[in-house]
Amino acid sequence: MLVRNIECRKAALDWLCESDASIKAAGVLALGRMVTDKNPHLIIDTKIALTPDAIIPGRPLRPKLVNPLELPKRSMRTMDGRAALIHALAHIEFNAINLALDAIWRFADMPENYYYDWLKVAAEEAYHFSLLNAHLHTLGFEYGSFTGHNSLWEMVDRTKDDVLARMALVPRTMEARGLDASPQLHNKFVQIGDIEMGEILTIILRDEIGHVAIGNIWFNWLCKQRNLEPINTFEVLRNQYAAPKLRPPFNMEARRLAGFSEAELALLN
Repeated sequence: MLVRNIECRKAALDWLCESDASIKAAGVLALGRMVTDKNPHLIIDTKIALTPDAIIPGRPLRPKLVNPLELPKRSMRTMDGRAALIHALAHIEFNAINLALDAIWRFADMPENYYYDWLKVAAEEAYHFSLLNAHLHTLGFEYGSFTGHNSLWEMVDRTKDDVLARMALVPRTMEARGLDASPQLHNKFVQIGDIEMGEILTIILRDEIGHVAIGNIWFNWLCKQRNLEPINTFEVLRNQYAAPKLRPPFNMEARRLAGFSEAELALLN
């Protein structure tokens, strides 16, 4: 039986175009397993120029996307409020699948390990999304039951022409904010007795530290390739692309584990 090779970057683009959230997550998990299983039929063409044949990112008709200021307040005192918060986290993870896939297909001529790293990120984001959506189902809701916003993908789109800007401002800025928010969210869910949600958030924090670390690794690698000083370069890019200002509290322990230098952490204070 002839087994067809799967080109990683083309497959990433195909799954990015997929609009069904559950099918996308399952497909990306399967693609990620090809790496962990060392499947010889997964190949990477670092040179190929790809063009989407559908609107990206593919996403379902729901959730309806609104301005972040239009999102309702999420009170943990009601079941709807609790579910809305879990839904917001699922929406972040769904967008994170897309941003990882976009980092794979869009940027050619990077080392092979770059693509393997971002496929690992995509698969773990798909796992997180699946955990959160399954937990939503136990509460009588599903992904799409509430509204969402598009801020994360907007930054992905803004940085589509420069992999250095992408590494600086998506994993190291937008995703790193999740490291800061995680401890408070974990405590809130545990305090109301949702132990399973607390366990899910523990998994997510563990993996997200690794994702931000991957962003740091490739940001610093690109700075070295271009003979740029990382801290000054980050500030220039943050201003150039109007990245959101980081606000405390900061999870310094998680940020250290994710590879931020002491000099970078000092600038947060």
